[in-house]
Amino acid sequence: MNKNALIYVAGHHGMVGRSIIRQLDMAGYQNLLTQVHTKLDLTIQQDVRYFFANHRPEYVFIAAAKVGGIHANSKYPADFIYDNLMIQANILEAAHRYNVKRLLFLGSSCIYPERAPQPMPETALLTSPLGSTNESYAIAKIAGIKMCESFNRQYGTQFRSVMPTNLYGEHDNFHLENSHVIPGLICKFHKAKMNNTNVTIWGTGKAKREFLHVDDMASACLHIMQMSEDEYNTITAPRLSHLNIGSGMEISIHELGLLLKKIINYQGAIVFDNSKPDGPPQKLLDITKITKSGWSPAVMLNQGLERTYQWFIENQAILRSS
Repeated sequence: MNKNALIYVAGHHGMVGRSIIRQLDMAGYQNLLTQVHTKLDLTIQQDVRYFFANHRPEYVFIAAAKVGGIHANSKYPADFIYDNLMIQANILEAAHRYNVKRLLFLGSSCIYPERAPQPMPETALLTSPLGSTNESYAIAKIAGIKMCESFNRQYGTQFRSVMPTNLYGEHDNFHLENSHVIPGLICKFHKAKMNNTNVTIWGTGKAKREFLHVDDMASACLHIMQMSEDEYNTITAPRLSHLNIGSGMEISIHELGLLLKKIINYQGAIVFDNSKPDGPPQKLLDITKITKSGWSPAVMLNQGLERTYQWFIENQAILRSS
């Protein structure tokens, strides 16, 4: 990518978008385009088309999405499938209409079947049924992958897709009910520490998950966007244009709870609510393709958790927590 090219980052206020902005800035890309939701609703096609026609970005990162954990996905399935379908469809169509040179679509590891082989390769997509806990979100993200592939085949566009594992880090959503695992647990442990109460965690604690710090995710995004078309096509699977992004390491929810307990210096008890769902027993991505291209994660889990908790402490006044 040319250092002077106009680069649009959709979702720049979110955790991932903020980190992509930081990575671009550190790499010397100064001509960055952003827009707040109050001035551009990405679910409205006419507004998105007008924005692209007016600004003509050369490169696009789609970090905008409606996201949440198991509770939010179960409670708001219609919102998750509708909002995400509309956001990605409108941006992809406008990117093609106004000749964007290259685009990166960010998906999620939940696109893979509940009983996919572990670690999950890119070729596991659509090989068996999805998990029920976040099916609406997963279907929307699968549609985004297939839209990128379809535009590429029909129009010769360079729309690329990455499927990150569970992300965490600074600027995350720390809402107790609607957040992902790590920010939700950080909020729970901190409040329990302040109130001298027990911490209750959904499920048995046996489920294993992979986590990646958001700065590692952003560095992978920039790495992939800087690849030539031949380089990218060489490492993707036949007839599949997406790449897994992960840490290559997994940890049980029970072990994660113990690690956070130590970092937060919480002295109380951890209680597992077996009446709540665990979700899939294991979710580990196969990151062979992206690591062979020269990228690897740099932030260890304990280091990333310490950074995230410190940021949480310093920014409680502005957090979306309850």
